[in-house]
Amino acid sequence: MLSLALRTLRFRKGGFVATFIAMFFGAALIMACGGLMESGVRDAVPPQRLAAAPLVVAGDQKYDDAQLSERVRLDAAQVHAVAAVPGVGKAVADVSFPVAVVRDGRPVTDLSDTATGTEHRPLGHGWDSAQLAPYTLTSGARPGAAGDVVLDTGLAGQAGASVGDRVRIVADGRPQEFRLAGIVKQAGGRAASQPAVFFTDEQAGALSGRAGTADAIGVLPKAGTDIAELGSRIEHALNGKAAVTLTGENRGLAEFPQAASSQKSLVTLSAIFGGWAILVAMFGASSTLGLTIQQRHREMALMKAIGTTPRQLRRMILGETLVVATVASVLGCLPGALLSELIFDKLVSAGMVSGAVEFRLGVVPALVAVGASLLAGVGAAYITARKIAKTRATEALAESSIEGRWLTRTRVVLSVLFLVGGAGMAVMTMTMMKGDLTASTAGPACIMWAIGLALLAPGFTKAIVALLQGPLRALTGLPGQLAVLNSRAHTIRMAATITPIILLTGIATGTLYMQQIEDASNRSAHTGILRADNVLTSETGGLAPGTLDRVRQVQGVGAASDYVTSTGFVQSPEDAEQTSDGWPLQGVSDAKNLSVQAAAGSFAGLRGNSVALPVEHAASLGRGVGDSLTLRLGDGTPVKVKVAATYRAEGDAAALLLPAQLLAAHTTDGAASQILVRHAAGSDSTEVTAALSALVKDQPGVKVTDSAALVAGRTEGQQQLATINYLVVGMIVGYTAISVVNTLIAATGRRRREFGLQQLTGFTRRQIMTMMSVESVLTAVVGVLLGTVAAAVTLFPYSVAKLDRVVPSVPVWIYLAVVTGAVVITFTATLLPTWRATRIRPVEAATAA
Repeated sequence: MLSLALRTLRFRKGGFVATFIAMFFGAALIMACGGLMESGVRDAVPPQRLAAAPLVVAGDQKYDDAQLSERVRLDAAQVHAVAAVPGVGKAVADVSFPVAVVRDGRPVTDLSDTATGTEHRPLGHGWDSAQLAPYTLTSGARPGAAGDVVLDTGLAGQAGASVGDRVRIVADGRPQEFRLAGIVKQAGGRAASQPAVFFTDEQAGALSGRAGTADAIGVLPKAGTDIAELGSRIEHALNGKAAVTLTGENRGLAEFPQAASSQKSLVTLSAIFGGWAILVAMFGASSTLGLTIQQRHREMALMKAIGTTPRQLRRMILGETLVVATVASVLGCLPGALLSELIFDKLVSAGMVSGAVEFRLGVVPALVAVGASLLAGVGAAYITARKIAKTRATEALAESSIEGRWLTRTRVVLSVLFLVGGAGMAVMTMTMMKGDLTASTAGPACIMWAIGLALLAPGFTKAIVALLQGPLRALTGLPGQLAVLNSRAHTIRMAATITPIILLTGIATGTLYMQQIEDASNRSAHTGILRADNVLTSETGGLAPGTLDRVRQVQGVGAASDYVTSTGFVQSPEDAEQTSDGWPLQGVSDAKNLSVQAAAGSFAGLRGNSVALPVEHAASLGRGVGDSLTLRLGDGTPVKVKVAATYRAEGDAAALLLPAQLLAAHTTDGAASQILVRHAAGSDSTEVTAALSALVKDQPGVKVTDSAALVAGRTEGQQQLATINYLVVGMIVGYTAISVVNTLIAATGRRRREFGLQQLTGFTRRQIMTMMSVESVLTAVVGVLLGTVAAAVTLFPYSVAKLDRVVPSVPVWIYLAVVTGAVVITFTATLLPTWRATRIRPVEAATAA
């Protein structure tokens, strides 16, 4: 039977191509998300500066199951403890701190791109750690005195400096001059992503401001030592010292600790969007395949009439579906792999994933993509084949002309499951989800309702056609009446073309408006806590000591405050509202830069070890003004603080407010890199801004901007997430758009014989085009209406969760653009095939197979 099906394939090219396209792009979509998932699970971070050390000891960046946001440093005494472990040939401490090489008053490395600047900004190190790369001198000598420095070849070239020249370097916010003692390159000719500047070990300790600590310890073992066994011995020696041993590709985490959070970002993102992609791709592919098999109902009925057994029919349908699905899904894996790497690169560019993480794609995503496509195809083929095989030959011939009952038990059960599941997720969105997790239930709710409504599309189609038949007949006459009759007689066929439009409208509208709501939530939250007319920002890791005092003395400045951001956790008492991401921490040194009012206590008491909590958070912890709690700050240090005040926060991004000096000491850079400035009443803003710019003109890399910089800095992570949302959802919407075109072309192209018969009975080509236009209107109206309902199931709960109101203030043009796109796609994919089909002579079309 399979050979017969393949021999007659030339008569069914349209259906074959439609099925192939659906399977091909569905597999590519799943493969793209699978590559992100595998990269996240592997989280490969190859070492760069520490490549020569087969084993590296670093601070433990985990707190329970969460990832700490700041670098956890080691005590210098641990270097001696590691060196004393049997099998260790040498233990070398690595100290890292931000620096900037300056030329003509500006840093030679562009750090304006804050998304990637953290990984590409130069870092200072002690010379002893150069052997861990290893770096080799290309000219000059090692730094021999406190005034000497060694640059890597990239920095030396950018600075235009040669051995013996004086180079200007900013460290700890202060520019200093050093003599260029030598130039180095990394072994193997590799170009490190993070430029390196080497000082004497003593000078590096002084400039870092963290003498007596180490960022990592590179272990050079004795010859013949087993690395795994040595790592176990070192861990035993450092037991209870908050240190971990890293081997293989994970050694890079000692250099780029922030890369560890990329694993969670990739896995979470690929899990959410991958789930969407699998669901949409499988449903879209099965819908297209079901339509193409239904269009062969008459062929199957005739085969049964001449003696073909039900088993033979099932084998034929399943066999040809398996062949088409296998070929299409396997071929779809190649563009899927390319698309996955493209998305990964976009994630890196947006700062969602560390540039130190390498993209990895193995065979597992391909197996999942092919398996999901085969499951969708064979499942749809089996259901249709089973129905055809159970139908008698005479009944099958009749059903090939007149559609049978659409409201089957299977369809009802599946639709109820999807609708109830989507409603449950909508309720969870409003009542249980917080922060970034809110989108993880809001998005799937839209897709589940879209699929549930699509399963019931034939019933909705009948109802809407009955409602619109009067106006359509009045406006278009006989062609409109025939279009209405076609729609009423072939609701299952029409529902198959409506399904991808529901998905397209629902997913596009829901996701685009979700991002608008997210942006509105972040704007209200971030601008509702802080107040600033100017923001001084350092790109080199810190402002020069004394800058804040000098800013406060500028005429026209009403208030100025250091500003530090981080993430931390409430260690005790138990925090029921705390997520795995912890709480945003904001450090300020002047309460006049806060726009919120204290509900209890006073912000004036925000000094030393103290904290100000949002009112709701304080109530959930059972703490009030004067009570104490223990925080785990970004570098893992536990700090006992007293509640100085509570305040009412706006939105769901409320922060724990701390003294800037306390918080800065527990960040990676160890200093505030921003100063918030409020102008005094009646002062000239232009003059104050100019005076501030003149004040910091001798500090390379320091910029004076308006308050928009503060908002941009606080919402940067959300904007990066928005970029990725648009990219991945655009990919899914693109697939659904392809499904719309694919399904409509397949459905219209198979009606060539119908068009020929109509022309033979006196219909003109224009009347047929008008008829199909009316059918397109009905298809678009039903698809858009049901898609809008699906989007509403996401939007209103998401708005309640994020903005505390049911109806959000969002631009209408987004919805109009989505609807216009759906209508244009529907008309184009229907009328173009109709126009081509009616070009054939009516007699040839009417007698075509």
